[in-house]
Amino acid sequence: MTTIDLRTEIKEFLSSRRARITPERAGLPAYGGNRRVKGLRREEVALLAGVSVDYYVRMERGSLAGASDGVLDSLAAALHLDEAERDHLFHLARRSGTPGGPRRRRAAMTVRPALQQVLDAVTDAPAWICNGRYDVLATNRLARALYLPVLADTRRPANTARFVYLDPETAKTFFVDYDRIVRDVAAKLRMEAGRNPHDEELFALVGELSTRSELFRQRWASQDVQLHRSGRKRLHHPVVGRLDLDVESMELPAEPGLLLTVYTAPAGTATADGLALLASWAAGQERPATGIRAPS
Repeated sequence: MTTIDLRTEIKEFLSSRRARITPERAGLPAYGGNRRVKGLRREEVALLAGVSVDYYVRMERGSLAGASDGVLDSLAAALHLDEAERDHLFHLARRSGTPGGPRRRRAAMTVRPALQQVLDAVTDAPAWICNGRYDVLATNRLARALYLPVLADTRRPANTARFVYLDPETAKTFFVDYDRIVRDVAAKLRMEAGRNPHDEELFALVGELSTRSELFRQRWASQDVQLHRSGRKRLHHPVVGRLDLDVESMELPAEPGLLLTVYTAPAGTATADGLALLASWAAGQERPATGIRAPS
């Protein structure tokens, strides 16, 4: 897999979203007891979206080129799409607007020295920069200590998705909510695929994970998508134990495709004490066990 087939992606996304909506949920009468399709029929989606049946059928067969924002909004409403799904629909439509699709600027594989300086200036909270493929591109000292199991892989850049799916026993021990993490990682990779269907590195990663992980194949086939957002991450760290961290992820406008993520905890909590202990432990390490060179 080196690129996304937009027509297939659109078809599978729309049909999967249609299949989960019952007539009752859509506010439609369900005539008869033996419906031959799971979820809504195509003609029912067309009715709800205010388009002709032929037009909707063409869209579900993979033709979103030329669809107006109004039509896409109506389709999103008819299918009860959430914010991430709506964004994904619009990404697919925009990428299918011209032959071959527009190419996004390729996300950097390294970070500028000034960004590393920003990370190093954050001394009381783990902070790192990654791209939409989950490549870990830069860290501060506390992040290297926090994500010790993820960064133990000598392959660079380290990749959280590989850790989650290809080292599941370690990942299950590290991530308290492993099942949620599994869903989130695949959904965010799918979202990234819609944004940039010509990212060869992304689809090399998807191909690798699909080949080596049945669990990833299942999650990828779900067609679920998710935005990178703030939230809570619960870890069991091998040095300091349980940490319940607040996570803030921010896009970097000057570096399209890169995300800055910072982990914090309220003062006075056990997790704040654990981070302080981790910082003390990290400061005592002459060289991080992860193999990432400490900033000079």
